[in-house]
Amino acid sequence: MSIVSRIVWIYIALLACPAFAQEGPELGVAVTADQIASWAISVQPDGTGLPAGSGNAAAGAEVYAMKCLACHGSEGAGGLNDRLVGGHGTISSDTPVRTIGSYWPYATTVFDYIRRAMPLMQPQSLSNDETYAVTAYLLELNGIINEGDVMDAETVPNVEMPNAGNFIWIYSEK
Repeated sequence: MSIVSRIVWIYIALLACPAFAQEGPELGVAVTADQIASWAISVQPDGTGLPAGSGNAAAGAEVYAMKCLACHGSEGAGGLNDRLVGGHGTISSDTPVRTIGSYWPYATTVFDYIRRAMPLMQPQSLSNDETYAVTAYLLELNGIINEGDVMDAETVPNVEMPNAGNFIWIYSEK
């Protein structure tokens, strides 16, 4: 019997086994209020939804070194994944470099994305303080805030992003 045939038979046997059939992704099971609340973490451009906590670039550099550097490289560039720093003045060029400092319109979006999706293999694992600190570090690396600036629910919405004025917003009245 070939290796492919053996794999097929093992697969069929596993599918037929009731113990394995009961294990699954629980599709069709109602979610609890706690499960919904754990994902209801959106942050609006005006800062609505920002949690308590704070951080600065120095603390963010430490968190970044431990949890971000492997994917995004030293100081936000040169890693396997998206470049986070640089690209200033390139957006209207033939070769735009879309980074936090050159493209993103709101600092609140930076916080929201880090909080919701990073680190890639452990999303939502950073504390609020760690998320504010990494946000501060990336904003400082992009020259948007000063090294000693503290980011929190009051300061993040007030950060002026370099490319904020280059977005055209279309609002619809309901």
